[in-house]
Amino acid sequence: MPVCAYRGAGRPEAAYLIERLVDAAAREIGMSPDRIRKINFIKPSAMPYTSATKLTFDSGEFAAMMELCMQKADWKGFPKRRRESEKRGLLRGIGMATYTERCGGGFPETASIEFKDSRIELVMGNQEYGTGLHTSYKQLVSDRLGVDAERIDVVMGDTDRSPRGLTGGSRALPVGGSALHEASHKVIEKGRRIAANLLEASAGDVEFADGEFRIVGTDRHVDLFTVAEAARDPGKVSPGDEPGLDTTQVQTPSVATFPNGCHIVEVEIDPASGVVDILNYTIVDDFGAIINPLLLEGQVHGGIVQGLGQALLEHTVYDEDSGQLLTGSFSDYALPRADDLPSFSFTTRNVPCTANPLGIKGAGEAGAIGAPPAAINAIVDALHRKAGVRHIDMPATPYRVWQALNGSASS
Repeated sequence: MPVCAYRGAGRPEAAYLIERLVDAAAREIGMSPDRIRKINFIKPSAMPYTSATKLTFDSGEFAAMMELCMQKADWKGFPKRRRESEKRGLLRGIGMATYTERCGGGFPETASIEFKDSRIELVMGNQEYGTGLHTSYKQLVSDRLGVDAERIDVVMGDTDRSPRGLTGGSRALPVGGSALHEASHKVIEKGRRIAANLLEASAGDVEFADGEFRIVGTDRHVDLFTVAEAARDPGKVSPGDEPGLDTTQVQTPSVATFPNGCHIVEVEIDPASGVVDILNYTIVDDFGAIINPLLLEGQVHGGIVQGLGQALLEHTVYDEDSGQLLTGSFSDYALPRADDLPSFSFTTRNVPCTANPLGIKGAGEAGAIGAPPAAINAIVDALHRKAGVRHIDMPATPYRVWQALNGSASS
């Protein structure tokens, strides 16, 4: 069938294969799923760590992250909950998946900070596509330059003004945000020299905070927009500086970032129908530094829902005789809905990234990577105890689960 880049772009499939194999290996040798992972994790003391495939992991505390997720999911209390389910004739399973992904490397991003009277425009090469970039970019520059976010505008997708950029790959803040961070630093440093001229002081005696340049230890100051206006006058800029305070930064990441996390899923299965009910979903992620916690959590929630759709529901069906697509609308193609899902328990345990000046690791694909293997591991945990099932393919629809329990499907 036709394909294109989907959230994760190969990472969910790679993580799924690895995490299913790890669980299968643990079951084969009689080891717990957390223990087999813990002894194979890269240790924090080994960071930066270069793998056999020449990827260099800069940071991460994988065992501590998994242990925190297990604690929040009450992993130790699961046997009691399983017995309670069995009393009601239901099967209960618990599964985990840990992941790392590589993102935010390679292609450069360009960001410009331009002063327009009493406002600032951020001209970006990448594009907003539902992730809240306008808000995050405004927050970042507001924090760096001390300008109210309401006075900051974001320009994207303007073919007359926008530079080249790449949208996707969890790179907007690690790379585009870093470009804004460095551009803000350039604005402040150039502005300090211009403010020194206006205040008749040495640039070394001028500090910047809360949108103002101030002579250290005095009340003499000038605000950022006054400096930006003065910068347009060639006679007020320092020798060697171009007129204007507008600044452009091209940020080329030298290495990728490696966000990582642990997902734990707990399910209950009705053996009579094969219906899987997700009872609890717990996540602990390491995304490095965070700009907007609410938007970040929304990214993770959205990714989890997509991943659970892949694991449990979504299936493209064609007519065997004609080749006609039978699941061509949302009436026929089973996307997850609110009543298919529990509330999520989401926590971060962040270790700052060293690959960019913001310390950000990227988060866009994370939920969709961790969800499929965690869900299937939980389902297999429930089915194995009842029927010795060792594997079930995605999507684990009620029919497939029922077949596995009744020995009429490959297990």
